[in-house]
Amino acid sequence: MELLLVAIALAMDAFAVSVSMGLSLKFVPLNTAFRTSFHFGLYQFFMPLIGWYAASKFSGYIQGLDHWVAFFLLAGIGSKMIFEAFEKKEESTVDRTKGFPLILLSIATSIDALAIGIAYSFLEREILFPAIIIGIIAFGLSYIGIKGGARFGKHLGNRAEIIGGIVLIFIGLKVLIEHLSG
Repeated sequence: MELLLVAIALAMDAFAVSVSMGLSLKFVPLNTAFRTSFHFGLYQFFMPLIGWYAASKFSGYIQGLDHWVAFFLLAGIGSKMIFEAFEKKEESTVDRTKGFPLILLSIATSIDALAIGIAYSFLEREILFPAIIIGIIAFGLSYIGIKGGARFGKHLGNRAEIIGGIVLIFIGLKVLIEHLSG
């Protein structure tokens, strides 16, 4: 259940960006929706693997602080998501569904997943299965976001990022409390 919540929370950035893409396009062809969702899912899959691998190389140096690192990463990511939900976002005339803009958005929306990989390494959790689930959820929610953005996005607003941020903060608190209590 925790993995599913983490995956959904991580996908909220990609979902929100996808909704905004759908809003700006008004009509989203199937190939555009698939391409965009595939990019977001792929980057959400690889970033935890990269974070986990990098952190596992350095975990011996900070092993006594791992639960604090995990807590601050999760709480920081969650807080960042909540604050970003309230920021004004500028509209762009660039087609963000292909090329370099899509790659940049894929990286930007998956930085949180990199941090999750780091946190999982410090918690000595496996990463391959979680990365697969994170990627699949990001793909699915991005697809729903871009297709639904043209229809329903105006009603959702920034709530998706706020909810995702709150979930990550609570998971960070859970990790910290579990470690400190026993």
